[in-house]
Amino acid sequence: MSEETLNSDDGVYCDVRDLARLKHRTQGFSLLPRQPITSILSGPHASRLRGRGLNFEELRRYLPGDDIRTIDWHVTARTRRPHVRVYTEERDRPLLLIVDQRPSMFFGSRRAMKSVAAAEGAALAAWRSLRSGDRVGGIVFNGTEREEIAPHRSNARVMRLLSAVARQNRQLRAGQVSRDGAFDEAIERAAQVATHDHLVCVVSDFAGAGPATLEPMTRITAHNDVLLVFVYDPLEADLPPAGRLRMAQGGDRLEVDASEDRLRERFRQDFQGRVARLQELSRRRQVPVLTVSAAEDVPRQVARALGARLRPAQGGAP
Repeated sequence: MSEETLNSDDGVYCDVRDLARLKHRTQGFSLLPRQPITSILSGPHASRLRGRGLNFEELRRYLPGDDIRTIDWHVTARTRRPHVRVYTEERDRPLLLIVDQRPSMFFGSRRAMKSVAAAEGAALAAWRSLRSGDRVGGIVFNGTEREEIAPHRSNARVMRLLSAVARQNRQLRAGQVSRDGAFDEAIERAAQVATHDHLVCVVSDFAGAGPATLEPMTRITAHNDVLLVFVYDPLEADLPPAGRLRMAQGGDRLEVDASEDRLRERFRQDFQGRVARLQELSRRRQVPVLTVSAAEDVPRQVARALGARLRPAQGGAP
């Protein structure tokens, strides 16, 4: 397939066949703890991924060369002979994808809607984790419905997850209204499902995230790795002075005069406020944020953020 990810319906809706093809664009990056130095998940940051957990295997006598940090001092004192605790790395680290398909995601000014970009980002994470041998599951939600897919290590399970994403994506319509609290309910459910040693990946525009998000997020981060994928459209960040514009996002439809400085400033402050809340959530819970623009090719953005060496795209962009 071509480098550029093309979506059916000119980026308005996603197609599960396009999401399946993204399986072939997961080379050069990973979601494992060992990251390239240029990855947002590398370095001395407390927010880096911790990796898979350890399973207790056995208690045995100390042998020359054993790491003294593994000595069980209680057993050693009781038996008067040094004993060590032996662990093995867990075979996998389940990936739990939280995929946002609420009406607020049905917005886009170039290339694709945020909802489509989120579907593409989720597909990349799913295929990449499956390639690493991990189980993949998820929670897909919109303003009225939430569907859960239990983690499993198979192509069929990933396709079931992506089918759920595509189905909810195609239910989006301009003028729909999202129910308040849907985002926090999805995060709360993730906290119940991901009890320990998961990688929880939230793909969303984080509209509606606030103080109530912090408590379930705290429970998730206590025993799991978390990656926040922030999906946005450039028009949200910087509204150009383009005169009168007809805009629709979720349940809101309006015509605005973008030539007014005050309007553009209010638009910019609203977006920056959402970014600030997300950054605060990231800082307080020490979780990394991967930013994805709906206006650019998503696989290239993800690979670049995770330190992959990319060939120049057509047109010379890195």
